[in-house]
Amino acid sequence: MIYLIISILASVSISVLLKLARKSQIDIAQAVAVNYPVAIVLSVVFLQPNFEKFEAGNSWWLFVSLGILLPFIFVMMGRAVATAGIVKSDAAQRLSLLITLLISFLVWKEPASPLKIWGVSLALVALIFILMKKTEDKKSSSLGIFYLFMVWMGYGVIDLLFKLISKTSGNTFSTTLTISFLIAAVLIFIWLGFQKSKINRNSIIGGILLGLLNFTNIYTYITAHKHLGESPSVVFTGMNIGVIGLGTLIGLFVFKEKLSRINFFGIILAVIAIILLFIEL
Repeated sequence: MIYLIISILASVSISVLLKLARKSQIDIAQAVAVNYPVAIVLSVVFLQPNFEKFEAGNSWWLFVSLGILLPFIFVMMGRAVATAGIVKSDAAQRLSLLITLLISFLVWKEPASPLKIWGVSLALVALIFILMKKTEDKKSSSLGIFYLFMVWMGYGVIDLLFKLISKTSGNTFSTTLTISFLIAAVLIFIWLGFQKSKINRNSIIGGILLGLLNFTNIYTYITAHKHLGESPSVVFTGMNIGVIGLGTLIGLFVFKEKLSRINFFGIILAVIAIILLFIEL
């Protein structure tokens, strides 16, 4: 259980770091770029991917897609946290599981129990309620909703790409993850080069911390699944509800984020939906 708790703390800490980025003069894109070399080194040391047996085959486009999406969504998450807050951003990220579930039901024809149908329905309603915002600044509100939607869609597609790779290639998760990090690092540094962006000291420090938190989140989540192999639902529900719950507390009491009653109701619905979706695992 300790690994699950650490994973939750690391995930929420990433949102906190992104929230503090602007005040700390950290360029999010630069920090994301620096994060990947750190994550790659840690992946090689702790996950020990087997590059000799790596085969992209017909799945090469999936790896390239991951390489593009990983840094892009990280940047979108940073902007979502800055404009909409930690509470909504973490909730949107966790509700991204809907993408994979809907594809599983509609494309892969996996059976959908009544509980899962209720779970998906509640999650969709929860997402709508969480996105709703009353504000006089319509431009700011629209940007916030846009970034939250991108976070929801992006993380869902990333999860789907990982699942597609596992279905179409014999590569292990550790190899897939490390190769994806490598591609992401190359692409974002090329992009920064075209932007003629000069990486500053604060962004380097922020990127190193981001890489440590990013890898810690992934590693402890994987380890939690190994230690609680007979209870996957505990890991799934614990992680998602834990992040939403802790993110809500930090957003409200530390950063004084404001939520409407409909937003609060959306958060509650999200928690109920997650429980229903994984109750049969």
